[in-house]
Amino acid sequence: MSQNVEYPTGEKLKKMVDETPMSGKHRSIGWVAGIACLGSFLFGYDTGVISGALPFMHMPWDAGGLYLNSVEEGLIGGILLIGCAFGALFGGRLSDRFGRRHNIMVLAILFFVGALMVAFAPSLWFMYLARFVLGLAVGGASATVPVYLAETAPKRIRGTIVAIDQLMIVTGQLAAFVANAIINQVVRGPRLEIDQAASLPDGGTLTAGEYTWSEITDLATLFASDEAFQSFVGQLSVDTGNGDAWRLMMLICSIPAIALWLGMRMMPESPRWYAANHRYFDAIGALKRVRDHRDAPVEDEMAEVIDGQIAQARTKKGTFSEVWNTPWLRKLLLVGILIAVANQTTGVNTVMYYAPRVLEAAGMTTQAAITAQVANGVMSVLGSSIGLYLIFRFRRRQVQLVGVAGIFICLFIIAGLFGTLIQPHLDDGTNPAPAAAFLILGFMGLFMLFVQSTNSPVTWTVLGEMFPSHVRGIMNGAAVFCLWIANAIVTFVFPTMIDNLGGMMTYGIFGVINVIAFIMLWKWMPETAGLSMEEIEAENEKRFS
Repeated sequence: MSQNVEYPTGEKLKKMVDETPMSGKHRSIGWVAGIACLGSFLFGYDTGVISGALPFMHMPWDAGGLYLNSVEEGLIGGILLIGCAFGALFGGRLSDRFGRRHNIMVLAILFFVGALMVAFAPSLWFMYLARFVLGLAVGGASATVPVYLAETAPKRIRGTIVAIDQLMIVTGQLAAFVANAIINQVVRGPRLEIDQAASLPDGGTLTAGEYTWSEITDLATLFASDEAFQSFVGQLSVDTGNGDAWRLMMLICSIPAIALWLGMRMMPESPRWYAANHRYFDAIGALKRVRDHRDAPVEDEMAEVIDGQIAQARTKKGTFSEVWNTPWLRKLLLVGILIAVANQTTGVNTVMYYAPRVLEAAGMTTQAAITAQVANGVMSVLGSSIGLYLIFRFRRRQVQLVGVAGIFICLFIIAGLFGTLIQPHLDDGTNPAPAAAFLILGFMGLFMLFVQSTNSPVTWTVLGEMFPSHVRGIMNGAAVFCLWIANAIVTFVFPTMIDNLGGMMTYGIFGVINVIAFIMLWKWMPETAGLSMEEIEAENEKRFS
């Protein structure tokens, strides 16, 4: 920050506060959070909708699908997340430069355009491009909305308000699962009509007629390899099918994008963004719009903000190189990256994106597996609701460490269930007992309860709080960039891991990773509960210097 800036203090600040009116109509902090979190709702919908869309996308082109193999399936999920990584990185920079509110409005337009591109994608390569564009919006929202909430909310409820962001993410995911299930039931699940008979390797014949996609995929056990089965499906003479149902699933999210753009037009800019750019009259006016009698006086809050700026006056306004070259900021950034990456190595998105695929492997039909995914969505929303209380009641570190412990226990149990109840049947070419799929679903639900009530709300809350104001956008964007890269890697490799390693080994690996994450978080994660943004900055500088 420039040392030539004149910081208003004492009587001058008091006079500014007294003379500055609200910058617009008063908005309760709940109303501000509800509108801003439509961006998080879109984040959730756009990441969750793929789980129900993928079974339809796997169908042949003539049936309305995209005829995906496991690598292309991983790319469909992974490319969106690469877009998320860059959206988070550049979204943080743009929000520092132009403002949090401005950035969210731009993201609303990007959500709308991306939804249309995905829904009307004419080819697989265009789909990759469209998913990348949509990912830019999702990543930008993930880096901007929590910061906007943290900077706008009063200290007394900041943790709870930022945790609402996570609740809205999982609400968006649940909305996607419900929309998927409704569309899936209306079209009676993925199905296609074959107009010519085809020979099977065991000497049998697949006669012409209508089949569910599960009936086709069940034939895979007759073939020597996945490639041979994929070739067989590609040569089927398909007359028609309902594979294009996935397009409607994708299109629905254009509606909340419009609501987000309209709603943010009525919201104030972040007061702390104004203050960081030395626009103190604007900061006071924005604060007055979102504060009431329960909060500290605006003069006291502004004084605290300005005192923090004076302490930081020797530091130039943030660039990434300056962050990296300042030892304590570099250490703080690395800890932020650890917290962000640990959020994804839980394997949470293997459930969000691929649960129907896993449940099919456990013995469910495709139609039943898509509908069963709603249960995971319900557990996520329940978990996030509990998380609001936990964030308010307990220390951030306590909640995070207990959550990660519960997560790796659930992962080891899921791995054990695959090893004892499912894998032996898959090896013998027989069907697992029906109870096996429901046991897997039950522990997936418990896993989601742990993730969404602890790890996820704490991660997004702490990332929105822990970085200094003058570099908050850059540092948060960099940490969230790494979060999305980790997410993309997990999403891309999971289908191949399941196909080649099986469920026991795959979930066992994730369990071990989370044991390691527990140890690292216990050693390095800072505490932010009960402190103002400026006090957090001072504590972190002391700790990491």
